[in-house]
Amino acid sequence: MASKPGILSEWPWTKLGNFKYLVLAPFVAHSIYVYSRERDIGYLLIFPLLLSRIIHYQIWISLSRYRTTKGNNRIVDRSIEFEQVDREKNWDDQIIFNGLLYYFGYLKMEQVHHLPLWRTDGMIITALMHIGPVEFIYYWFHRALHHHFLYSRYHSHHHSSMVTEPITAFIHPFAEVAAYYAIFTVPAIATEYTGTTSVASFALYVTFTDIMNNMGHCNFEVIPKWIFSIFPPLKYLLYTPSYHSLHHTQFRTNYSLFMPIYDYIFGTVDKSSDTLYEKSLEKKAEVPDVVHLTHLTTPQSIYHLRLGFASLASNPHTASSKWYLWLMWPVTLWSIMITWIYSNTFVVERNLFKDLKLQTWAIPKFRRQYFSQWQRKSILNLIEKAIMEADQKCIKVLSLGLLNQDEKLNNNGEVYVRKHPELKVKVVDGSSLVVAVVLNSIPKGTSQVVLPAHRLSKVAYSIALALCQRGIQVVMLDEEEYERLKEKFTPEDATNLILSGSTGVSKTWLVEDGLSEEEQFKAPKGTLFIPYSPFPPKKARKDCFYFNTPAMISPKHLQNVDSCENWLPRRVMSAWRIAGILHAIEGWNEHECGNMMFDIDKVWKASLDHGFSPLTMSSAIESKA
Repeated sequence: MASKPGILSEWPWTKLGNFKYLVLAPFVAHSIYVYSRERDIGYLLIFPLLLSRIIHYQIWISLSRYRTTKGNNRIVDRSIEFEQVDREKNWDDQIIFNGLLYYFGYLKMEQVHHLPLWRTDGMIITALMHIGPVEFIYYWFHRALHHHFLYSRYHSHHHSSMVTEPITAFIHPFAEVAAYYAIFTVPAIATEYTGTTSVASFALYVTFTDIMNNMGHCNFEVIPKWIFSIFPPLKYLLYTPSYHSLHHTQFRTNYSLFMPIYDYIFGTVDKSSDTLYEKSLEKKAEVPDVVHLTHLTTPQSIYHLRLGFASLASNPHTASSKWYLWLMWPVTLWSIMITWIYSNTFVVERNLFKDLKLQTWAIPKFRRQYFSQWQRKSILNLIEKAIMEADQKCIKVLSLGLLNQDEKLNNNGEVYVRKHPELKVKVVDGSSLVVAVVLNSIPKGTSQVVLPAHRLSKVAYSIALALCQRGIQVVMLDEEEYERLKEKFTPEDATNLILSGSTGVSKTWLVEDGLSEEEQFKAPKGTLFIPYSPFPPKKARKDCFYFNTPAMISPKHLQNVDSCENWLPRRVMSAWRIAGILHAIEGWNEHECGNMMFDIDKVWKASLDHGFSPLTMSSAIESKA
């Protein structure tokens, strides 16, 4: 909200929360009823129109986040954080308001039921009304909103976002939006008064304002320079994203709606408008220092990506899906089909860690596809292609996340290092830090842990060895793995390796995502399950506690963090991802893949020295399931 919220700042349906769309239910029901009796299709078109506008906005949101992450033509380099995402999550309030106005207008104005599809004179009048009264009135109203009285009560809410996203355009207090809509009705009133209204004049004007609003707040320059070269006066008739971006960073300049002409007339043009425009056009795609290579998880994870729904991306994934995602199954199905044929990684996030530029790249494959034999070759090629691209761009480190460093798939990334011994980019599987995080997640004073794995990975083996060397007993549930470990350990270390049944059962279990429900129920009440795998196990017990997968809390100097990493809480980063950052910032000049392991204590100390902090018991336990 604004710093001193004024009258009618809050939207009328705010208290309804996620049920706010119910305010449209009576109108939708009435429309269906009227159509069944009178076959008036106009009523039925209103709700699809609202949905189409939401889709239009979402396309701009995804495009903007993708382009600003890559960096080419980016205007403002400052960070977007969770606070802005939370403040802007109700951008769809104005859609509901629109819907109420449309339904009420169509219900009360009989003349709009019989509009022609097109009238040229109506289109001309709409354009003239926008160029004249709308732009002029908006300019002075906007300047008035910057007076300290109105600014503190209303407009400061919008200007809280110095780095804009397309949805920033629609983040205003209710009273302010109502005033804007009153201004935007001028063309509709003019065409109605002159009898020249048409479906096209109304629909195209709404579409025009949506495009211009989204474009003006997208934070990347989209208007090519040649347009102004061909027709120089267009400079006064069409604003650019960089032009409006200056209004958000300088506040007292560039007040115009979509046409800068009134800023030129009244002397409020920012002197750096042309310079920023040209610099933004020249800005190239950003080359990061560190890349974290991840992949999609569940089919619905596309909505949780930073390029997807901002409100979902800003919160941890949960096992249960949002109800409205089930309504989007056609889009989900389409995305699944795309992953079978699309063969390029894509950038999903950028961050800044001190002087290091970070990016996250995603492979367009779901978790289930990693276990498909006939998808194996494609996935291996995609990972190799990403590594070679990073090498060509002189990126320092590429860390492998989730199943991209699976031992069965590519031997923790060693396949690529052996195939390309000349690689300059360092490939990191993060195992050393994962082991360190797990060891430091075990409660102090623990003398015994249970390791129920049926197939010991590199990480599991290293954890078991480290625990035995520290005098902590490791209880195995699988006899075959127990014998295999015992052969690899020294006689002294093997004394702390125990097969289940020969001693009491600990309440600390180190587990992988394949832990079955049956195995979970072997644990005593109050057991703490600590995962060491990239994916968490399915929770089966309500009387036990479940840790997050290996992760740490990121320091404040990690910037531009506005989304969660899969199921992890806000500003918590997986150990695999952190490992790549440490590798680069410490300047370690060797790969960490295959059987290679760094000194665990050295890696742990480095993570703490650079500001990462361990998850406490209260923050690490996701829930008492």
